[in-house]
Amino acid sequence: MASEIEVCNLALGHLGDTATVASLDPPEGSAQAEHCARFYPIARDMMLQAHAWNFATRRIQLAQLGEAPYGWAYSYARPANALDVFDVQFPEVMDYSQQSYPYVCESNDEGQEVIYTDVENAVCRYTVQVTDTTKFPPLFVLALSWQVASMLAGPILKGDAGAAEAKRCAQMAQAYLNEAKAVDARQRKVALVHSASGIVGSDRTAPSNPWGRG
Repeated sequence: MASEIEVCNLALGHLGDTATVASLDPPEGSAQAEHCARFYPIARDMMLQAHAWNFATRRIQLAQLGEAPYGWAYSYARPANALDVFDVQFPEVMDYSQQSYPYVCESNDEGQEVIYTDVENAVCRYTVQVTDTTKFPPLFVLALSWQVASMLAGPILKGDAGAAEAKRCAQMAQAYLNEAKAVDARQRKVALVHSASGIVGSDRTAPSNPWGRG
């Protein structure tokens, strides 16, 4: 799979830039390396937050905190490595559900990131900040490279040409992102199950196919 360096060089190639980057941490000294070092982590996290990717999804029993504020029954610590929390469930629910139980992510008076919910002994699913590029599927790599290219276009090309190229690259990133989401969704198949809380539905993210393929 592609490394961070290879993703950035793909991005430069999308822009028609013949330069190649050899190091991001620290940047090797070229303008391209400086720009890539600045934009790559932002682009990566944007792509990770765009979907509940299988390779970036974690499930954890939440650590309960003190008393919850008015309107909620329980207060839990938000996982430290969570980019996005997208599902809160009872612990006996083993399959994905059609809908998560109600919750909010806020911060308490001490500034700690917390999750408030009415679910006892809550389990949450969340998107983790994956930095290991060997975990990225090929279509995700392509979407990420185009997203990086859209952010590099302005600093490298500048002016109207840079703005037009940034728009084109963003559109390409979205197209590959849509296809990557569709492929990712096909990796899930869950059935209705019975839990102590009632009947639980199937996967929260219905498979989609933006390209109209069978």
